[in-house]
Amino acid sequence: MHRITVIGGGFAGLTAAITAAEAGAKVTVHEAHHTLGGRARTAEGAYRTNEGPHALYNGGPHWAWLRQRGLIGPLAPLPPLEAARLRLRYQGVLRRTPPFAMLKLLRRSAREAPVDVDFLTWAAEQAGEEGARAAAHYSAVALFHHDPGRLSAAFVQERLRRATKLPPEAHYPRGGWGTVIDRMAARAWNLGVRVETLSRVDTLPTDTPVVVATSLDAARRLLGDSTPTWTSGRTTLVDLAVRSRRGDAFAVSDLDSPGWIERFTAQDRSLAPAGEQLLQGQIPIAPHETKADGVARAEQLLDLAFEGWRERVTWRRTAVADGRTGAVDLPGTSWRDRPAIDRGDGVYLAGDQVAAPGVLSEVSFNSALTAVSLALGRHTLDLKQA
Repeated sequence: MHRITVIGGGFAGLTAAITAAEAGAKVTVHEAHHTLGGRARTAEGAYRTNEGPHALYNGGPHWAWLRQRGLIGPLAPLPPLEAARLRLRYQGVLRRTPPFAMLKLLRRSAREAPVDVDFLTWAAEQAGEEGARAAAHYSAVALFHHDPGRLSAAFVQERLRRATKLPPEAHYPRGGWGTVIDRMAARAWNLGVRVETLSRVDTLPTDTPVVVATSLDAARRLLGDSTPTWTSGRTTLVDLAVRSRRGDAFAVSDLDSPGWIERFTAQDRSLAPAGEQLLQGQIPIAPHETKADGVARAEQLLDLAFEGWRERVTWRRTAVADGRTGAVDLPGTSWRDRPAIDRGDGVYLAGDQVAAPGVLSEVSFNSALTAVSLALGRHTLDLKQA
């Protein structure tokens, strides 16, 4: 029987553990935190917050994999009337529809964007600078980056298409992402996976293949290797509970600069106490900006879309996510250029900043399958189980 060690009990680590155990391997998972989940944890308590806005896209292979195993669970559908309350800030005012120039970039017939040109330059040639900037800023909902226009055009286009697809790809597990993690953990335990929490690993084991499913920062320290690096975003996270008010927006996207705030109780009222609404937002900030800069921009969006929110606040929390929001690809690069999964000597990386395709959590999933396939010497494992 194969033996595999997985370091990190987040989405990537649990995917790797389940996949390996299903293939007959004996698996041990080490998680430094007292609970599993990583950035997919849902907070305990009255306000069931994720680490920033979270949605589960159904357009990637992880959706089928999770569904086949009954791991998605009940979803919280967004009522049609709520969906109609998406608002867009454009030229300082709220709108219900995007500018026409931006719509040109959303057509199915739109040209495929190149990898080696920045999005703003390419999109401006297709729809003018006005539409290009609006589209770039809207794409920040899936990028968490302060200047999406300077990223690879192909990279941004894929995320823009996925974020604006109809019917929407975004779905919401009832009770938050933590419910998916709980089901994944139960699946792992039932397969015989040994899960050790509060188990920080400082030295790589040498007697088994190892899947390192941590942040790149933690992976560099563990591997003693400074080379696994990649560009990520930096964003101010804003969590807010307010007393309910009829007419609040479902979500507001900033087309004047990157930013997104969403009322998560619009689809799942279990995330906050009765009579309250849970808002979660992310406002990308540049390297020279502070958390306060992001909070100030978030408050501008709140002023526009959530009337009287300041007098209705019942709970509030802010934070900065730095390098914890997934990989972003600069012009001339793609996912293939990110840190390799196979690090040699039986060590494999998994996570959302390594060399695997996909959007958001799909990168963690795809890299975990590939890592296990390589560790077990079964190069078609990912295709059979996806």
